[in-house]
Amino acid sequence: MKEQIRQRLAALRSLMSREKMAAFIFPSTDAHNSEYVADHWKIREWISGFDGSAGTVVVTMNEAALWTDSRYFLAAEKQLEGTGIVLMRLKMPGTPTIAEWLGRVLADSESKEVGLDGWVNSAAEVDALTQELRKQGGLTLRVNLDPMRTLWIDRPPIPQNPVEVQPIELAGETAASKLARVREALRAQHCDGMLMSALDDIAWTLNLRGTDVHCNPVFVAYLVVEPERTTLFVQPEKLTDEVRDYLTTQGVAVRDYSDVADYLRHDYFAYNILMDENETNSYLMACMKDNRAQVVRRPSPVPQMKAVKNEAEIDGFRRAMTRDGVAMVKFLKWLRPAVEAGDVTEMTVADKLLALRREQPLFRDISFDTIAGYAAHGAIVHYEATPQTDVALKPCGFVLIDSGAQYQDGTTDITRTVALGPVTEEEKRVYTLVLKGHIQLELAKFPENVSGTQLDALAREAMWREGMNYLHGTGHGVGSYLNVHEGPHQIRMEYKPAPLRAGMTVTDEPGIYLAGRFGVRIENTLLICPYLETEFGRFLQMESLTLCPIDTVPIARELLTDEEIAWLNDYHQLVYDRLSPLLNADEQAWLREATQPLA
Repeated sequence: MKEQIRQRLAALRSLMSREKMAAFIFPSTDAHNSEYVADHWKIREWISGFDGSAGTVVVTMNEAALWTDSRYFLAAEKQLEGTGIVLMRLKMPGTPTIAEWLGRVLADSESKEVGLDGWVNSAAEVDALTQELRKQGGLTLRVNLDPMRTLWIDRPPIPQNPVEVQPIELAGETAASKLARVREALRAQHCDGMLMSALDDIAWTLNLRGTDVHCNPVFVAYLVVEPERTTLFVQPEKLTDEVRDYLTTQGVAVRDYSDVADYLRHDYFAYNILMDENETNSYLMACMKDNRAQVVRRPSPVPQMKAVKNEAEIDGFRRAMTRDGVAMVKFLKWLRPAVEAGDVTEMTVADKLLALRREQPLFRDISFDTIAGYAAHGAIVHYEATPQTDVALKPCGFVLIDSGAQYQDGTTDITRTVALGPVTEEEKRVYTLVLKGHIQLELAKFPENVSGTQLDALAREAMWREGMNYLHGTGHGVGSYLNVHEGPHQIRMEYKPAPLRAGMTVTDEPGIYLAGRFGVRIENTLLICPYLETEFGRFLQMESLTLCPIDTVPIARELLTDEEIAWLNDYHQLVYDRLSPLLNADEQAWLREATQPLA
């Protein structure tokens, strides 16, 4: 594989030479600015060999580098070894920005032209990079070249998987009603229409689901909403007669996916159009230069609508989490005895979880590739075992398991760190610090409309006192049978202004990772609920949707407060009450022991 990457880089440089380009930039996104992309758009992975979900590769005639975040530092270092691509660790001291690095590397270059494909880079990113490159010795940006058209000979096509309707009893609101709310939100911003590019926004708005992207029940499409009409741009072969008829009843016309650019240039007739510059790719934004409509560059109103779940969606989450909890209990009951018996590896863990979840009604897929990291692998935040890295689990130390499922009525995301046998005092202390952070966020009471940034320190305060930290976010929204990562709200150190509101889902997943030794993360998916109203306004609290025991074996009890112990005991009682009626006698006995209250 390393030699293949070097050959691909050589072919790219040959093309760059012919085009008189000094550098080319490859992001991780697709034409819809998605976090996870269909195989057709895995361009950055193809050119570099790095398969993480986030990262940007920059190639010059003599050098190449990959920028990625802390989740992938260890994995990227291994995957890039021998390719000639240097790892740039985002947010770490001394790491240059892409523009700064290009300014240095291209200082003596005859060509000052940097290329990227306008179809797979957002308008906001292109505008910002254009300004930054100008400050680096007058570098210019070219956005009208896709090298993959000639270099990637066996490039997978855009998926043509069928689309299906999400039943109204699970969606809780008709597509026609959602479109009416979208138009109302547009009018409030004095906008006549909008281009919807985000695949999960389109799926949610139209109550449709697909299988075009691994683990994400979405389909490749664009949606144009105008005052009197709505047009879905999708490959026609993806739509059955049933789906076409359904779209007609919701007032949605259909055109070919490839028609969207021409439609924006010539057929959009409203006075203006909202385009979210962080979702809309640079190419489609530029198409509006040929249209008289004014472009309004504002955030899409859809993510805020989608983030607040209705009662049908909340009920679906609760049902899905219950079934997922049953699968997790069966798995945890199996785990330690299986490890003691031998022949359990990290990949075995992922296979077992998948098999148990498949037994549950309404299971559709996993919601992301399972992370099962034993011992030192647990310190690799987004580790995924491969045949080359797979190791056997032993009856000692920790295994960190981050997994989830797509059920038709809800999406799950859960992490448990399990002691497989004796653990050290250091492991107990780290485990308990993470647990304290997890509990403190679950205990939070806070005013409506605060941002997740204002709550983030609750999950970190105990570990900060010990000089420990983690660099990933503490929490993200979760879709209703949609993407497992959903915004706009997040809980993280970096400022994210999106307000927290009742009805939103959010994960609670602090962690500590000691490179080369072990990692700990504990995660539940939560529902933000009303708490009370006072003269100071409306206050909110968290409800655990996830139902699964938290391992009490490695807890250093002296580090927990009485309030934290009370929360854990109450949570375990809830888990037992909800799950035990769905288990057989042996499983009930195991769960009773696993949820015994701490003194």
